[in-house]
Amino acid sequence: MITIIAGTNRPNSNTLKVAKYYQNQLAEKGLQTTLFDLQDLPNNFIADNLYGKKTEDFDKIQELITNTSKFLFVIPEYNGSYPGVLKTLIDACAFPESFYDKKACLVGISSGKYGNIRGIEHFNGVCAYLHLHVMPLRLHIPNIKQELNENGELFMEDTLKFTNQQMDKFVVY
Repeated sequence: MITIIAGTNRPNSNTLKVAKYYQNQLAEKGLQTTLFDLQDLPNNFIADNLYGKKTEDFDKIQELITNTSKFLFVIPEYNGSYPGVLKTLIDACAFPESFYDKKACLVGISSGKYGNIRGIEHFNGVCAYLHLHVMPLRLHIPNIKQELNENGELFMEDTLKFTNQQMDKFVVY
């Protein structure tokens, strides 16, 4: 099972738009994926699902994570790194079995000109600790507001070329 994780719980995020783009493009390449939007985390996620406590709502999320063999993370830049809600999701999941020896692909996005390079590096460090094997081709999409058209789809020729290259590699990874 392949799961795409939109790495923020921000409503109407560009992260979700990019995650949906990847989902659609991977479907065209013959891969069925599940999209998990962090907006779908339970309302009292932190209070109810950390430090040994779990809810039925989170049990469904844990099952999704456990059954996933390959992850594609779309991660926005938050204050020079990645969103805390993504780290909290990782922390809430069962360790080590949730991510151990599974595969991941990382896509960074930002409003600025670096495409969340630091955040992807920070997250890569967490992946290494979890024994989550990250595909070497990590993509950084800067100036995300200019990269999306009025339908919320990527359209710039270079970006389409590089995302396609990354997806082709992910299919066989």
